[in-house]
Formats: sequence, C-alpha cells, structure tokens
Amino acid sequence: MIHEFKEIINQAVINQQKGLKNVLASVVHLNGSSYRKPGVRMLISEDLSSVGAVSGGCVEKEIIQRSKSVFSDGKPKIITYDGRYRLGCEGILYILIEPIFISDDFITAFSKSISKRESIKFESYFKKEDETKGNFGSIITFENKLQFSFSNTFNIQSKKEEEIFTQILKPAFKILIIGGEHDAVKLCKITSNLGWEVDVITSIKDSKQLSDFPGANSVIGKNPETIQFEDINTNTAIVIMNHSYVQDLKYVVKLSEHQPKYIGILGAPNRRERLFNELFEFVPDISEDFLDTIYTPAGLHIGAQTPEEIAISIVAEVLSVIRKKEPFSLRKLNGKIHS
Repeated sequence: MIHEFKEIINQAVINQQKGLKNVLASVVHLNGSSYRKPGVRMLISEDLSSVGAVSGGCVEKEIIQRSKSVFSDGKPKIITYDGRYRLGCEGILYILIEPIFISDDFITAFSKSISKRESIKFESYFKKEDETKGNFGSIITFENKLQFSFSNTFNIQSKKEEEIFTQILKPAFKILIIGGEHDAVKLCKITSNLGWEVDVITSIKDSKQLSDFPGANSVIGKNPETIQFEDINTNTAIVIMNHSYVQDLKYVVKLSEHQPKYIGILGAPNRRERLFNELFEFVPDISEDFLDTIYTPAGLHIGAQTPEEIAISIVAEVLSVIRKKEPFSLRKLNGKIHS
C-alpha cells in the first residue's frame, strides 16, 4: 500500500537527520499462506526501532534481531521465517533485508509522483535461500522513467541468478466527502487512517478549515452550482452527507458527467425512488452504469447508530464495492480468505 511506503520513507528521512542508519525489510516471496502477502515492508533503524509491519506482529522481533548483521557490514541478505511450526500460518516467508538511504533526488521524484497520483514500480532481486548474503536489492521506477536504488552496494548490471519480485504501488484510493457536519468529520478520520486520500467539500455558506477535518488532504467551501469536479474516476468514492435532499440531487446531477467507483448518499430508503425519478428528469440520457454506482442509504446494514459506527458501515460498503466482494461473515467461509 502506498500509504505504508510513504510512512517508511518519512521515517527513514527523520532517522537520517538524526544520524541513524536504516534497513528495509521486504517480504518478496511466500510459500503457503500468511497473515500478509509479498510486498509488505518495515523499516528498521540503527537503534532497532521500527516502522511498518510484515505480519500481525509475530515476525517483526526476529527480523529486527536478524537485521543487525546488515547494519554492521552493510551487505543485504535474504532470510526466511517458517510460520508453520510457530504461528500456524502454514507458510514460509522470504524476506529481503537491505540498507536504505533516501537521497534528495529520490524525495523530489517521490513527492512529485504522489502529488500527481502516479503509480510506482518496485522490483526486488533475491534468492529463495535462508541467511544468504549477495547482490540483492530493490529498484524503484517512476512513471517518468526515473530509477533509484536504495543502496550503493546493489549492482543491477551484475545480477546473475536472482529472482525478481515485482510490485506496482498504485495511487492512494481517493474519497470525496461532501458535507461539513460531525458525521463527515468522523468519516474523514476513519478513511484517512486507512491511508485514503480525503478531500472534503463543505457548504460555501458555512465553509470549514482544514484543521476541522483531521487527516484531510483538502477542505473547500463550494456549492453544486459552481463546483467543477476534477480527477473523479474509478479510483474514487464519493459520500454525500449534506442532510438536504435538494443539495444531494444537485450534486448527483453534476456528478453524472463522471464515473466514480461509488456514490454513497445519506438519507432514508424512501428517498431513493424519488431521487432516481428526478435524476431522469434532469439528465434524461443518464447511463445505467452511473446509476449502479449510487448507494443510498449509504452503508452496510450492521446496526450502526452513532456517527462513528455509520462511518464504519460506509467504509465497509466502499471496500466491498472496490474489492468486488459480497459481504458475509467469515465464519461461513471454508478454505483461504484471500484467493
């Protein structure tokens, strides 16, 4: 996830400013099953503090201990962690531990990529062996073709029989919250904690500040008549929380020109038919694909009552839509959770 990688980069820079060396531990291969999959990472600093996680918390202590040799000799290595006998996860993790130094040029390229919502390609070179040192390391490639290696000990030109783990880090999922009341603030907090990019639109008559919405990327005061939506696509969810049917309708009419992944609207179930009927009046050629993106009342039926619980029900519904999953209790599942 890009937000986890951002946290790692930010902490690595802080550690460097303190004069501390860093190593990056990345899960690059998995035999069997595990709590998390290849592509998860954690940063370990010279004082053995860490950021990020590669499991539910059970593997990290051993990785930190086994990273000490990389700090002492600067040579990357591969380690394995067999969870079959210790965790019951039925899997063997292959973990690349490599020195990491963040250059100013990388920070510039990374910041531009994040602001432009571009994808980042991650390639890690390794061998399926345990406690093995060698010419291992990672290459990061941006959409403008700029490439960076975290370590000057890794020579991509002289790689021989190494395997490659490739991962595309996509831009953060984006959620647009239209509303400025207490429930919108709660939804903003929860979605920002998930690493989603959160933009908020409040009423121009009662516009709010960025400080009113912890975790938000932006907060602006607008009305549906003048707003111009940008960057609304299938990587975007929209939740309309105006508590005003007329305002809701106006915003949906304006959004009909776009194709978001999800549009959630607060309100009673009996408003749904009225909303759809009036949409056809204002936008006669409205597409069925667009109508299929509208979920009203927003959220899964989990008995949510408080603003925090309602926010959780909405987030759960958005996840089920973007992951294409029909919600049900995992106790009904046989076999693997993730296919």
